[in-house]
Amino acid sequence: MRRLLASLVAVLAAGPVVLSPPPAAAATTAPALVIASDFPDPDILKVGDTYHAYSTNNGHGNVPVATATSLTGPWTRRPDALPTLGAWASGGRTWAPEVFRRADGRYVLYYTALSRSVGRQCIGAATAMSPLGPFTPVGTGPLICDGGEGGDIDASSFVDGTGLRYLLYKDDGNAIGQPTSLWLQQVAADGTTLQGGRVELLRSGRPEESGVIEAPVLTRVGTQYVLFYSLGGYGGDAYQTSYATSPSLTGPYTKAYRSLLTTASLDNAVLGPGGADVVREAGGDRIVFHGWIDNRTARGMYVADLGWSGGFPVVRGSRVRYEAERGRLNNCAVRATGTASQGQAVAYLDHPDSWVEVTVFAPRAGGYTAHVAYSAGYGDAQHTLTVNGGAAQVVSYPDTGWETWRQVRVDVTLDAGHNTIRLNHLSRWAELDFVEIA
Repeated sequence: MRRLLASLVAVLAAGPVVLSPPPAAAATTAPALVIASDFPDPDILKVGDTYHAYSTNNGHGNVPVATATSLTGPWTRRPDALPTLGAWASGGRTWAPEVFRRADGRYVLYYTALSRSVGRQCIGAATAMSPLGPFTPVGTGPLICDGGEGGDIDASSFVDGTGLRYLLYKDDGNAIGQPTSLWLQQVAADGTTLQGGRVELLRSGRPEESGVIEAPVLTRVGTQYVLFYSLGGYGGDAYQTSYATSPSLTGPYTKAYRSLLTTASLDNAVLGPGGADVVREAGGDRIVFHGWIDNRTARGMYVADLGWSGGFPVVRGSRVRYEAERGRLNNCAVRATGTASQGQAVAYLDHPDSWVEVTVFAPRAGGYTAHVAYSAGYGDAQHTLTVNGGAAQVVSYPDTGWETWRQVRVDVTLDAGHNTIRLNHLSRWAELDFVEIA
């Protein structure tokens, strides 16, 4: 304890450390790297005009914390928010914190740590009068701990429209070679007293999940509940963020057809995007998550704009696919082909009045990239592209040969919300598979 206190005094004496990201490149829609050092599984809490970010343990303590007046920084590191773990826990594996303020003004911290008695990761709670802590552990044991299911990790908090509070978490089934599930557990207003039984919201099962779904975060958009979660192994580029939706808090939840954030959907701008938190604000929503940096030796914190298309999340900088055959067609037709996305493409775009319109969504107004997937035969082809009926630009398709699909990039300016992109025949012959917007 003396050594810990001495270290804390030394940190305070040295003053706060400003976390500065690398010099900014040219303006881009890619997520912003706002903490360019190790800060995995970020959780965000805004108190007044100050944002607080908490992360999985590293060299900066059991629960590293940083503050900023803007989500894009600059961020300043503060002393360890949880300098002393609960008596039940051993150090070195303190993961995925969550902090919220309850009605009496106190702050509650959920954290994951290794149980000395069970030998598995379990979820504990602590409280403090300040969002910076120091937090004091609650009770003598963990809040959630089932060694028979491999342990429990990744707690988060959700308050429904009636004011009831719930705790979400993941059972660590993959630690014992079992599927994993995400659970919902009601808690009292104090955040630390369990009430009733838990409800299973989602279970792993898809091949890309590799038996792992984790880091649940729940929000409500209109009449729909949206459950964000990470999937796969966190240690590689295949780690990603997806979501599931339900009209009911307790489910059933339907998984999205495609993940929201992947290394590929972000065009390698972020590697292994996961551990996400969602920040809902009147000025516009954003998603905060980690990705590998420094030759995959650390996970930095990223921020991106988040919007909602019919209650479904769209992240600026992450590709969203719009199938051409589902758009509005004029003097052309849908053709079945096993080589195209979802087995169909738009063909016979051969006439001056042949066109395809797709409706796309932009979380914010500004510049985006449209990736148009096509195949062309009998020479290079051209279409014109317009956005919302504006000025046309020419899109050129180098000859690929039929059934060989390639993509061309087109810079477009979109309004916030829904936009109409039209691709109209100009010369020769090309078929369209899909348009992706990022």
